[in-house]
Amino acid sequence: MLDFDVHHGNGTQDVLWHESRARFVSSHQMPLFPGTGGLHQKGAFGQIINMPLQSGTDGVEMQDVWDRVLTDEIEPYDPQLVLVSAGFDAHRRDPLANLNWETEDFAWLAHRICDLADKCCDGRVVSSLEGGYDLE
Repeated sequence: MLDFDVHHGNGTQDVLWHESRARFVSSHQMPLFPGTGGLHQKGAFGQIINMPLQSGTDGVEMQDVWDRVLTDEIEPYDPQLVLVSAGFDAHRRDPLANLNWETEDFAWLAHRICDLADKCCDGRVVSSLEGGYDLE
């Protein structure tokens, strides 16, 4: 389960806390509501990877962080399916937070996730839309 959103995926983390067969990765602005998602929150089996990002984090830093975790943590796990919680409130124009991702950064991440799925699980990806509040 991969979650890119300006807010931490605390509900998903709670559901998967004791699930050793799944990996959960969340990038999110911190500090910000709900106040969870610190590096120390790793799940009962070390299967949870939180990537808190500072206010102002841009796409270059986001790409570096996501590429590293996908390469080092998720590809070796060899998932059978990739689930995505896709939140677009990390966009620089979103009024609720302060990450500075551009549209092209989201496209890069989507392509990188699809490449991972092609390599590991015959392209099986399910994506669910989450936040994003700048309608333009």
